Amino acid sequence: MSSLLPAPRGTRQGDDARADAAHRRPLVLLAALAGMGAAGATLVMCLAGGVIGWFLTDAGAHGAPRDGLRVGALGWLMAHGSGVYVAGTHVTAVPLGLSLLAAVVVWRLGLRLGDSVSGHGPDADAIADGVRDWTVASATVVFTLGYAAVALVTHHLASTPETAPSLVRTLGWTVLLCGLVGGTAIAVGSGRAAIWTSFLPMSVRAAAAGAWRILVWYVVVSAVVLGAALAVDWDGAVNVMSQLHTSPGAATLLVGLCVLLVPNATLFSGSYLLGPGFAVGSHTLVSPTAVVLGPLPMFPLLAALPDDGPTPRWTTALLALAPLVAAAVVHRTMRRRYPTTRWDEAALRGIGAGLGCAIAFAVLAALSGGAVGPGRMADVGPFVFEVLLHAIAAFGIGGLLGSLLATWRHRRATAT
Repeated sequence: MSSLLPAPRGTRQGDDARADAAHRRPLVLLAALAGMGAAGATLVMCLAGGVIGWFLTDAGAHGAPRDGLRVGALGWLMAHGSGVYVAGTHVTAVPLGLSLLAAVVVWRLGLRLGDSVSGHGPDADAIADGVRDWTVASATVVFTLGYAAVALVTHHLASTPETAPSLVRTLGWTVLLCGLVGGTAIAVGSGRAAIWTSFLPMSVRAAAAGAWRILVWYVVVSAVVLGAALAVDWDGAVNVMSQLHTSPGAATLLVGLCVLLVPNATLFSGSYLLGPGFAVGSHTLVSPTAVVLGPLPMFPLLAALPDDGPTPRWTTALLALAPLVAAAVVHRTMRRRYPTTRWDEAALRGIGAGLGCAIAFAVLAALSGGAVGPGRMADVGPFVFEVLLHAIAAFGIGGLLGSLLATWRHRRATAT
């Protein structure tokens, strides 16, 4: 990005030449290494976790370290949407904790790659004048190919006829992860994003900023509600652990699995707060207005579920959390960063922020569910379409009210 900015006064010519050369290293080599490094970093963590898990299970009395490595590799593939067969049962749920870790690594290395290749292509003035620049697109494609190469090798070495992870789904997730997260990071790191977004209307930028902040804060609120529900019935989670009669090592593995699934549970919690709720098995419902549960597997995180049967009246008040969060976040964003005195523009920004957040949350909710076992447990997850409709209404109304309130306060402040 520094190569797209004006050089500071007093900089020596030799320093400028060295800095420019540092940002003109071979794009193909850097992008390919960054893609393979991003995939390899999380893969090594999963492999190490698999070996540790193999040892903790029974102190290595059964199997061999390669079995732990295979389990770790399969876990990495599952984090990329591959799915896997376990004892003949197709498990398609994605451990979003691992997926989130992969996204963070891709983002960090994408930023560094963007800075390294920022000297390629036209300079900032030429880009601003409309000259075509393929630097970000080229780097993103090569980055994705490097990541996909690691995925292909991992799938070839770890898959067996019994587990049968899907290569197509893995590559699809890889393209989305590297294209959306990695491509955005490369654009930001290279300085192109700042130039391109400057051409967007102010309303679009304000709505996008509001949507992102609503999403972040709503996920935080959902996590707090999940933590509170688990704390209230902590004895239930402890009771589940005691009934499983696990060894200390196996209990540690089970807790680690729960941690990896916390993002999934958080999105379940957010779907619950919006009203539609989610299913924990076929023909079940968990929502603020009704809870219908059947037999459940013994898993500690399920202790956070409300009791089966009629719900207390106060739970319906939780439906107000989503619009309140949206109103507060949009009000703060619009008043501090994107103030306006026009009512129509304020309404457009607020509704746009709410709509963007609703779509993003519905997509995340769709990724959080899947099959986790045989029979009725093949249907676990939020009711995505209903979540989308409720989110549009809740975040849209909240964003509209927050933006209008920010505009009213700004107009009042400018008038005095």
